[in-house]
Amino acid sequence: MGGAHMARLGFVGAGLMGHGMAANLLKAGHGVRVIAHCNRAPVDDLLGRGATEVRTLAEMPLGLDAIFLCVTGTPQVDEVITAIEPSLAGGQLIVDTSTTEPDATLRFAEQLARRGVRLVDAPIGGGAQQAEAGELSSMVGASDADFTVVEPWLRATSKTVQHMGPVGSGHRAKLLNNMISLGYVALIVEAYRIARAEGIDWAKLYAINMGGAARSATLERMLPPAMEGDFGAYKFTTQNADKDLSYLMEFARRQGHAATLAEPLRDFFRAAAEAHGASAMLSELLATRQ
Repeated sequence: MGGAHMARLGFVGAGLMGHGMAANLLKAGHGVRVIAHCNRAPVDDLLGRGATEVRTLAEMPLGLDAIFLCVTGTPQVDEVITAIEPSLAGGQLIVDTSTTEPDATLRFAEQLARRGVRLVDAPIGGGAQQAEAGELSSMVGASDADFTVVEPWLRATSKTVQHMGPVGSGHRAKLLNNMISLGYVALIVEAYRIARAEGIDWAKLYAINMGGAARSATLERMLPPAMEGDFGAYKFTTQNADKDLSYLMEFARRQGHAATLAEPLRDFFRAAAEAHGASAMLSELLATRQ
């Protein structure tokens, strides 16, 4: 099993977030094997940085220490695991950095354990810019022994790495993290839409917000570019917001937790997806009146 130096890693999902993560794993000296999906550009860039490529998921695990997954959600994680499972060997690790339903994570872990393969859930906080800079946050669900193995790899991709507990803990923490960050987005969008309608100067309101308790990293990420006419700064889609909040609501329901704010928050982003398209970025909602 690879340690801090020259691990042999696979990466499935080298897209908006995954490209930066894979690039930083290469920069740290690890071997990285990639596979193309819809867009060849990020894969070609990684090949130029020293990655190798396979054509099929069945080839991906051969001879590797671990395979990273950075895909859209639970159905895609299921598809990838199903495709690579016949080629997995005992002792290998799957590191799922996607946002996946916690119950599904436990199910995948049990499924893989029958082959002697261990699953680590290590979802990430941050955007594409943080991914490229190696400044993500990693929330890790793993045994103590597996965390020791994966921590050096995650330090290459993330400024903050927290071991949240056993398998499944990372994804529970991720859903709660996203509830808070998406709550900020919804409040900012609604407040600044009203400000526009009322003729309140955004720059002045932003200065007031930044001087008091309304200040947040989300506000700093969204508003300065928007005031310059750039509504693409928050690269997270309305569809993904809907998905993550739906996962949170189902998790809370199963565990018997009150999540009274999650449903109207989910409905806000669901309505935005219907009005502006599922692929609309969250900061684009600032450009619209409703």
